[in-house]
Amino acid sequence: MRRKLEKELSEWKDRKEHLPILLRGARQVGKSYLVERFGKSFFEDVAVVDLENRPDLRQVFSVREPSEILSRLSLSLGKPIVPGKSLLFLDEIQLCPEILTCLRYFKEKMPELHVIAAGSLLEFLLQEENFSFPVGRVEFLYLRPLSFLEYLEAAAPFVASRLQEWNLEKMPSDMEHQEMLKWVRRYLFTGGMPAAVSASLQENSLLECQRVHYRILQAYESDFGKYAKEIQHKYLRLVFQRAPALVGKILKYQEIDPEVRSRDLKPAIDLLCHAGLFQRTFATTAAGLPLHAHVKEGRAKLFYLDVGLLQSATKVDSEAFFQEDILQINSGMLAEQFVQQELLSYSAPFQNAPLLFWEKERAEAEVDFVISMGSKIFPIEVKAGSTGALRSMHGFLNEKKLELGIRISQHPLSLRENLLSVPLYLISSLGKICGKFVHKSVSL
Repeated sequence: MRRKLEKELSEWKDRKEHLPILLRGARQVGKSYLVERFGKSFFEDVAVVDLENRPDLRQVFSVREPSEILSRLSLSLGKPIVPGKSLLFLDEIQLCPEILTCLRYFKEKMPELHVIAAGSLLEFLLQEENFSFPVGRVEFLYLRPLSFLEYLEAAAPFVASRLQEWNLEKMPSDMEHQEMLKWVRRYLFTGGMPAAVSASLQENSLLECQRVHYRILQAYESDFGKYAKEIQHKYLRLVFQRAPALVGKILKYQEIDPEVRSRDLKPAIDLLCHAGLFQRTFATTAAGLPLHAHVKEGRAKLFYLDVGLLQSATKVDSEAFFQEDILQINSGMLAEQFVQQELLSYSAPFQNAPLLFWEKERAEAEVDFVISMGSKIFPIEVKAGSTGALRSMHGFLNEKKLELGIRISQHPLSLRENLLSVPLYLISSLGKICGKFVHKSVSL
């Protein structure tokens, strides 16, 4: 499975000055597979240090001198690690947080060595051990589940190629539009977790795909017990189990459990968001750029890591799933989750800024997402209805004196007056389609 992040890693390899990379992302989004595939493609050798399978190697990092670390690792792995020729991949580093300190010394004393470290649920351990990230000496990259485009490239490369040709000057035919909506529905069920995508392609079985989802969800819950304190574990499980029903809604702690205090639930939500299992989208007044300077942190919505995991967690009936209107499944929850996930997928991989939505005072009106491209602000609504139903968006456009709003739906691609209608499958091309409005083509 090809990943968008491979291009970023390739550019990193060729830089004269490159920092060690700390690859962030939830467990089972494909971090290990990506790094090993990249290493085999661009280096003479990949030295993989898997701290889970080789716990004995943890003691190697009790020293701080890079040359001594390499000597010990070379002896243990039975092969030399040569700066400039070898990629050193340190995997599952949550089991040996001392590695974070070592990354600093790799940067300072052996800058010619290419090092990538990866780990899941690091925040759980770091909070207890009082470690801090070596900011300024490490480059952060974020890996998320496969986007819809990455899924298509794995499932049907010719379809992915065709999709990338479409814009306002070259639109899909009615037949192509309907076929692409079928692919969206498949993705909504499968999601972007690599194991689930692989099962859907190899087994061609919806049941097997859901089995993978349940295994992943169970693995996440079992991870809490490994890294969280006993009391903290209780609240993590509570939030994790209740969150699927809250996706896309304003986060209210009493809806998680009216008997539990918000001061006990908030740290659990923070940890789950930092670990990548959930994402928060914050309200913004959108008073100007940058949008994040106008965030209202007390108003947030909760989203899941992956749309496929969400549909399994909410126990959507598989037969009904493929009959019901996409934008009506679970009252539109899956569609909004899909759009949120897509917008994040095509954002810069070195950023982890939350998405934003707009809410008028006293919640009289709301726009699902607000993004910026170039120097322009664009509101986005995820809608099934007609253009006349977009009252909140039109109110936002008038209040902010903006020229274009975006509706993401099952409607074909079109531009009428100040409304750009983008079908669900073309979110990856949003920057290209909106290029004329920002004076140049940009990515989200």
